[in-house]
Amino acid sequence: MTNSVHPHGRHRAPLPPAHVPADGVPGPRAPQSTMAATVPHAPAGTTARPGSTGHSGSTGHTGSSDRPVSTGQPTKQRDSFFDNAKYLAIVLVAMAHAWEPLTDGSRAAEALYMTVYTFHMPAFILISGYFSRSFDMRSDRLKRLVTGVAVPYVIFEVAYTIFKRYADDDPTQPISLLDPWYLTWFLVALFVWRLTTPLWKLVRWPLPLALAIAVLATISPDIGDDLDLQRVLQFLPFFVLGLIMKPEYFQLVRRREVRLLSIPIFASALLLAYWAGPRMTSAWFYRRDSAQELGAPWWAGVVMTLALFGCSAILTACFFAWVPRRKMWFTVLGAGTLYGYLLHGFLAKGSRFWGWFDDYAWMHTPSGEVLVSLVAAAVVTLLCTPPVQRMFRFAMEPKMEWAFKRDAAALARERAKSSA
Repeated sequence: MTNSVHPHGRHRAPLPPAHVPADGVPGPRAPQSTMAATVPHAPAGTTARPGSTGHSGSTGHTGSSDRPVSTGQPTKQRDSFFDNAKYLAIVLVAMAHAWEPLTDGSRAAEALYMTVYTFHMPAFILISGYFSRSFDMRSDRLKRLVTGVAVPYVIFEVAYTIFKRYADDDPTQPISLLDPWYLTWFLVALFVWRLTTPLWKLVRWPLPLALAIAVLATISPDIGDDLDLQRVLQFLPFFVLGLIMKPEYFQLVRRREVRLLSIPIFASALLLAYWAGPRMTSAWFYRRDSAQELGAPWWAGVVMTLALFGCSAILTACFFAWVPRRKMWFTVLGAGTLYGYLLHGFLAKGSRFWGWFDDYAWMHTPSGEVLVSLVAAAVVTLLCTPPVQRMFRFAMEPKMEWAFKRDAAALARERAKSSA
């Protein structure tokens, strides 16, 4: 689909809290859902329990409060770097969605679109994997996975379908929880990836295995569209890469040499995308189809999967090199990236349904393209703000205590306290 506590950059930063609020896109506030894995984190400056499951987008909180959870154990400070990265990644996601209708008439817009699509979701997903490292089948983490990922998926899949029926004048559009529409695929993917986390910790070569699975998916047209499994499997290597990442790896990409090297790399990527724009379909970057479905021979799927993974990993590292390490004005918005991700989809799709890009020719001019980009960034920023989070928390991070049995160990501790 990511300012650090130590602004000096070369010292090892403390391990960020392994708690995942409700996305992969794509942090620890008081835990309430599980999605933050790649998307949201709690606002910078809050604390989390050392053992809590991280994050989407990437995302799990277990409560709606932003106050630190008191456990009697030392707590760890949120690393601003990851909140900054999530916010900047979601801004790129929104801008790329705004560029899509402009790519037919502008080769420059198409080059920007392809370049950003190479790394924005991989970056989001990698962060989700990084904050999922402590995930296991413990009951509280499974609850956060349900309330922070599965429940928002159901709510937004239904909401998107109803929106399409009326905005696109398509009353026959069915509600299908097996066929994610538009952005909800990320929630399905995060749910599956997180459930498989314990397995990836067991195998000896997790990343090569994940790449092999992605390659096999690319050459298997019979997988079909159920649960968007093509995307789940083809993006899997980035989640697994996040799982095996260590804090020192992020310190490496923050070095000044890497930042300087990233400039010619990004420039080369833009030039390559400008050249490739008329010669290839951008559908390769969506990873939702097999090679055969894109009209290419099966072996092209093998080549493109490995080549795109390499390009995405390099550009993601270059992106991380430019993410601020200190607390910024937008750091707090990193906790609301899942909100921005899912909510901006209504405007992104609505702009197509209502013909905005067809009715206003000025949008297809260079100045119009710049203005569209700024508007997209401003809108998704607004949607990540705390007031919007409070307004939609019922859908993104529901508590749902009524739906789960009380944990026997927790009940025993409560009884022991009351009798003491």
